[in-house]
Amino acid sequence: MRTDRITLLNWLIRVFIIFNFTLSEAREFSAGSNVPGGVACVTLRSETVPEAWYQGQRLMVIPDGPLWRVIVGIPLTVKPGTHQLKVVSDQKTSVHHFTVLDKQYQAQYLTIKDKRKVNPNPEDLVRIEKETGMIQAAKQYWSDQLLTSLQFSLPVTGRFSSPFGLKRFFNNQPRNPHTGLDIAAMTGTPIAAPGTGTVINTGDYFFNGNTVFIDHGQGLITMYCHLSRIDVSKGDRVKAGDFIGKVGMTGRVTGPHLHWSVILNNTMVDPLIFINK
Repeated sequence: MRTDRITLLNWLIRVFIIFNFTLSEAREFSAGSNVPGGVACVTLRSETVPEAWYQGQRLMVIPDGPLWRVIVGIPLTVKPGTHQLKVVSDQKTSVHHFTVLDKQYQAQYLTIKDKRKVNPNPEDLVRIEKETGMIQAAKQYWSDQLLTSLQFSLPVTGRFSSPFGLKRFFNNQPRNPHTGLDIAAMTGTPIAAPGTGTVINTGDYFFNGNTVFIDHGQGLITMYCHLSRIDVSKGDRVKAGDFIGKVGMTGRVTGPHLHWSVILNNTMVDPLIFINK
C-alpha cells in the first residue's frame, strides 16, 4: 500500500509540474531545428501522462490541449534520416518516428598556448578521468522539478565568439565539436542564471575550468564554464537574473569568455534555440 501511495504521489507531482508550462513555447521550436545538435518535437495522443525515451535517455513531455509534445534533444553525432523513440502510455509501449535533417557545421582552428590542455600528461589524464564521471553525472541528471519556461535569457551580454557545433582543431589537431555557445566578455563580468533552476554541481575542472551546472527540470540542464569565480553552491535555488559567478579564462581557453551549454536528455544542443526571441 505504501508503494502504491508513493507511486500515486509521484504521478500527481508530475502532472502538476507539466501543466505549469507555457504551452506556446513548445510550438515555437521551428521545423528547421530538427538537425544534429537541435531539437525535435513529437506529438502524441494519450489518456494518461506518457513517458518517452530516445537512445536510452528519458525525454521531456509537456501537454498541448488534448495532445502531448515530446521534446527531443538530437545529438550532434546522429545521421540525418528517420529516428524513433519509445513511448509508454495507457499501459502500452509504442514506437514513434521523427525526421532529422542534415546540417553542416563550419571548422574552427585555435592555437592553445598551454600544450597540456591539448595533450595532457599522465597525471592530467588521471584527473580528467575522475572529472569526466562527475561531469557526465550532471549532464544526465533528471528531476521532476517545476519547469517555469522553455525559453532563456542570455546569461551574459557580449559578442558570440564561437557558435555551437563548430568542428574544432586545437594546434591543428582534431578534437570534439564545440558543444556550447561562447560569449566574449571581460574577466569579472557578472553571469546571470537564464531561468529558474537548482544548482546541481560546481567545480574546477581540467578543461572547463570553474564550472556551474543548473537543473531546470525534466532533463533540461545548463552549464557555465571558464568562470573566474563561482558565487553559488550545490543545492542553491536560482531564478532568472540571479548572479551565479563571473566571466573568466580558467581551463582550456584562448581569452576571457563564457562557454554556455544547454543539455537536453543528456544531449548537448544549440543554446540559441532556447533564447527569448
